[in-house]
Amino acid sequence: MTRSKEFDEREVLLKAMYLFWEKGYEKTSLQDLVTHMGIHRRSLYDTFGDKHSLFVKTLELYDKHKTATIKAEVTRGRSAKQAIRFIFDLLIEVNDDRPLGCLFVNSATELALRDPEVREITNESFINGEKVLVDIIQKGQQSGEIPIDKDAKILAASLQTTLIGLRVLVRTSTDKERLHQIADTSIAMLEA
Repeated sequence: MTRSKEFDEREVLLKAMYLFWEKGYEKTSLQDLVTHMGIHRRSLYDTFGDKHSLFVKTLELYDKHKTATIKAEVTRGRSAKQAIRFIFDLLIEVNDDRPLGCLFVNSATELALRDPEVREITNESFINGEKVLVDIIQKGQQSGEIPIDKDAKILAASLQTTLIGLRVLVRTSTDKERLHQIADTSIAMLEA
């Protein structure tokens, strides 16, 4: 007879995600995970597999959260530039208990060179983020807000590079004014 789980799988996965986000993959021990998630080691293995499998599941969960959050910010924008501004502000104005930075950027810098699965997941996320920016820029071009003679893909790649850089800087800098100046400079590329 199998035992029923005595925990909410999504809730403990969220706890693991925050721990990996804060400490990184390598610095997070199995004991850290068991303690932080509030489950037994056997339950962790039975439910999520090994540490790496758990980590991949947290990346998938993070992607869902990030995608939904960015989509909400984009739809709040009344214009293309405002939607892009909201994405930048989302990264800079962290006012809750989340770890600073971005789990994907942290994971890419820590593991992508030696972990093909993490590299694939993080690269896919970066590509998808760039596609969102291309769509926003193209809508701005159609509305006349952004000059049509500018290459939407190049603009999106440049904005995405700045966004990735800001995800690193937000972990090391408390000077939000400086971070907003960097964002302003990037958004200015969208001007005529």
